[in-house]
Amino acid sequence: MRKFAEIYARAVERKGGEAALEALVAEHAPKPPAQLAATPDDRWLATMTRCVFQAGFNWKVIENKWPGFEAAFHGFAVPINAAMSDEDLDRHLKDTRIVRNAAKILSVRDNAIFLRDLAEEHGSAARFFAEWPNEDLAGLLEVMKKRASRLSGETAMRLFRWMGKPAFITSRDVAAALVEAGVLDKPPSGKRDLATVQAAFNAWAAESGRDLSAMSRVLALSIGPEGWGRPS
Repeated sequence: MRKFAEIYARAVERKGGEAALEALVAEHAPKPPAQLAATPDDRWLATMTRCVFQAGFNWKVIENKWPGFEAAFHGFAVPINAAMSDEDLDRHLKDTRIVRNAAKILSVRDNAIFLRDLAEEHGSAARFFAEWPNEDLAGLLEVMKKRASRLSGETAMRLFRWMGKPAFITSRDVAAALVEAGVLDKPPSGKRDLATVQAAFNAWAAESGRDLSAMSRVLALSIGPEGWGRPS
């Protein structure tokens, strides 16, 4: 497996210098744990919903309609959405302010219930997410797959990145970097591959002192059509 220093040097070369690379990495800097833990649970539900609706859909459409989503789902108040009735669902399916996809609308209710349950178990859902160890993001992703709705794989990874929790994202470029680094022999798929990816990131964290988000960005930015060993 390649050292992170090698991957970093390649990213520096591709992006035109260390300062330029670090500026790109800083765009995705995580929040301090205390700030993450203080994030209201309604903002978790809002971002969950945005991730679910953007998956497989035109992100610009969701962005343009987002004020309508906030209004239709009562500012993503967890208790209100956890109690969504069949009548509420019918109203949402007629509401032109949002994208009227029944399965995704129902995920708002299901994820509100999930957040409510986490709050009952841990004081707040935000605290649960903030206190989960970063060296076991794979375990947290498994929790999301089992207990949340339509929030598995890259969708959940993006949720945590956008909320400010350190997270790798196994995007096409990151997957290619993992293969080139000798971590995997193909893009990751399944629980075993995810555990292998987690182990690699943990080793790179010990080497570099960087968080998951920063390392994931560096991996993505190290990839180009010219490949390793040839000039960019």
